[in-house]
Amino acid sequence: MRILLIRPPRIRQAITLSDFMYSEPIGLEILVTLLKNKHTVEIFDKMCDSQSINAKLEAFKPNIVGVTSLCIDVVEVLRLTEQIKAWSPLVTTVVGGTQALLNPKAFYKPSVDYIFKFTTKENVELFFDDNLNEKNIPGILSRSNGYKGEEIQGFNEYCVPDRESTAKYRHHYSYFGYKPAAIMQISHGCAKACRFCLRWRIEGFQESEFDYKLIEEDLLNIKEDTIMLFDNDILGSEERVEKFIGLLKKHHIHKNFIAYASVEGILSHEGTLRMFKQHGLKALLVGYESFSDQEMAYYTKKTKAMDNLKAARLLKELGIDVWASFMAHPDWTLEDFKAFRRFVKELSPQVSSLSPLTPFMGLPLYREYEDRLLYRVDEYEKWSFAQVMIKPGKMSLKAYYRQMLITNLYINLILNKPTEMINRYGIKNMIRLVAGSMSAFGKYLKLMR
Repeated sequence: MRILLIRPPRIRQAITLSDFMYSEPIGLEILVTLLKNKHTVEIFDKMCDSQSINAKLEAFKPNIVGVTSLCIDVVEVLRLTEQIKAWSPLVTTVVGGTQALLNPKAFYKPSVDYIFKFTTKENVELFFDDNLNEKNIPGILSRSNGYKGEEIQGFNEYCVPDRESTAKYRHHYSYFGYKPAAIMQISHGCAKACRFCLRWRIEGFQESEFDYKLIEEDLLNIKEDTIMLFDNDILGSEERVEKFIGLLKKHHIHKNFIAYASVEGILSHEGTLRMFKQHGLKALLVGYESFSDQEMAYYTKKTKAMDNLKAARLLKELGIDVWASFMAHPDWTLEDFKAFRRFVKELSPQVSSLSPLTPFMGLPLYREYEDRLLYRVDEYEKWSFAQVMIKPGKMSLKAYYRQMLITNLYINLILNKPTEMINRYGIKNMIRLVAGSMSAFGKYLKLMR
């Protein structure tokens, strides 16, 4: 079979940290690994490929087209599947990704033949090697059988991705000033289960380390000088990081590393953090989340605001950049916004991002705020972390947006010092940051009206 795998184009929103994280489509690369020995497979990355979908279909002539999805791009994914069916009704269309796992009903449409809620070696083999028969396969929903099996739960299986499948796109993939940059994972799952976070819904509660040989093979395949480790908390296990460092020593690998880390992990494993710094750790993405101990407890974070300050001081001492994320609670007052701005100034991360609290469907927060939602679940592009989803409780929506606007401009144009940003990330990224601030300015003005 000829199988085309598509990543949709990026949906532009107000600036967030994700605008500087232009990562490779690793889920599609894993699918290529599972399929390439028996099928002709190609990745079409519409985030950086300007070729039209029709031109690509004409050139490749696929039997099956798979499209991956995030939470906000359902409309774009459905538009692509409709174009594919218009080109040829005989092409089998398959949708997967985050939205397919969390809300498969979004794709119960005539243009979608199959929905992969999750992907494993077993269900991929059963589906693609058995001529698309109609027997029930765990994790795969079929339009022809009424999407039976939606209740079955499972998680994506990680294997060594085929990075050669994105060779023509790899120079586009970046993280802030680090370009090109690859991504990889050495563990799966999240035991923290913070109330606002989708990660544990996507990967499960139980944290497990990948097979040592798998990690080694994956690491040796990466040619880029920078690697983003997208484990939920790289410092969640000292042993895990030290084994990874052992691989770097064994193969004399010298690269830049970026990773997600929790404040708890940073403070609990200072020795391991120092060791990783010596072996290439350049930056950490840290979810500080709030300036308020009460809010931290509400989010089920195990740390307090003072711990955020301790972690910030330690990272500054070690010379590790911090890309910090925070959430604006819908019940913040004017004084809360002012207190937050003072707190971020004291933390002094290199880059900060403030997003409104977003209660995604399937999370405990969704039920709590369901009667205060400003948008329907099926208004997918609104669920982007870029605009307010919950009706503010202590001020008008217009006043709340005004404070979000003031705070984001303060962070991006004053706290993220231009000279430092240019030195660290280059003039192009500084221009993007300023442009993003202006984009947010226009977006928030429009929403205020």
